[in-house]
Amino acid sequence: MRLRPVTRRRLRAFAANKRGLWSLVLFGVLFGLSLFAELIANDRPILVWYDGGLYAPVFKAYPETTFGGEFATEADYQDSEVVKLIRAKGWMLWPAIPYRYDTIVKDLGGPAPSPPSWHNLLGTDDQARDVLGRLIYSFRISVLFGFLLTVFGSLIGIAAGAVQGYFGGLTDLLFQRFLEIWSSMPVLYLLIIMASFIQPGFWSLLGIMLLFGWMGLVGLVRAEFLRGRNFDYVRAARALGMVDARIMVRHILPNAMTASLTYLPFILASSVTTLTALDFLGFGLPPGAPSLGELLLQGKNNLTAPWLAFTGFFVIAIMMSLLVFIGEAVRDAFDPRKAMV
Repeated sequence: MRLRPVTRRRLRAFAANKRGLWSLVLFGVLFGLSLFAELIANDRPILVWYDGGLYAPVFKAYPETTFGGEFATEADYQDSEVVKLIRAKGWMLWPAIPYRYDTIVKDLGGPAPSPPSWHNLLGTDDQARDVLGRLIYSFRISVLFGFLLTVFGSLIGIAAGAVQGYFGGLTDLLFQRFLEIWSSMPVLYLLIIMASFIQPGFWSLLGIMLLFGWMGLVGLVRAEFLRGRNFDYVRAARALGMVDARIMVRHILPNAMTASLTYLPFILASSVTTLTALDFLGFGLPPGAPSLGELLLQGKNNLTAPWLAFTGFFVIAIMMSLLVFIGEAVRDAFDPRKAMV
């Protein structure tokens, strides 16, 4: 597929920002690895070869009787007896980190939280769970939550700003008053009230955050549509009888999207920060779920285990820095003064 000249100029401008380019590569690698967290950090083997049969415990639960055991319950692959049964007639291929985000690490040799060691590179938390394993799962769920909140929130915000700016008049006036009221709502207090009678989960929390997370692009899109609706080609399309929805999508929206895309990395960073803050305050994901905010909370509650606070701080700082650098590169790519260089 052949790229348009303007697209090639934008790609060159993005690549010219080396900091943003390498940030995108590093962030993409980290996020790509986190998508395969079950294959990197798990308390089940990836593959088991036993008595001429191949099994994949990481994807499917097998009873202990499958490997010659006595119990019909799911096999515990870290139990010494199960290990002996499998090794007698086969082998196991383990992930690089033999702990899931909720695995209780045994034989620590001391009270939890335990400091970093060769078995637990970032130590364990106060519930004897491997910090590195939880960190991989936490990174994935935080970025996915941020992506979904950014995408859905941006779609709602762009649609609202487009309607408000295109029709103007009374529609614009009423919508502006609604935005003033809605944006002044105490979001944190509302979340506390909702959490008192709704068990927070990934999707329920995403739905609640969408109620207030769609207003970031409304003002920008509204301004673009207020300006674009008076262009001659838009008036000509309206005079020829083209419906308003088609005019908005085909003739004005592309110009509004150019400015909106530059804000998306910053909105993503804000969405991830929001989830982290809610988890830190205890109003985010359910207890036990992997979370960067919960890791920071453990660092606050366990001052004698500084590796917890340092791990949470550096991970969030690096993630936010990468997203900001990517946003700066995207902004340079859509800047007409730099795109012509």
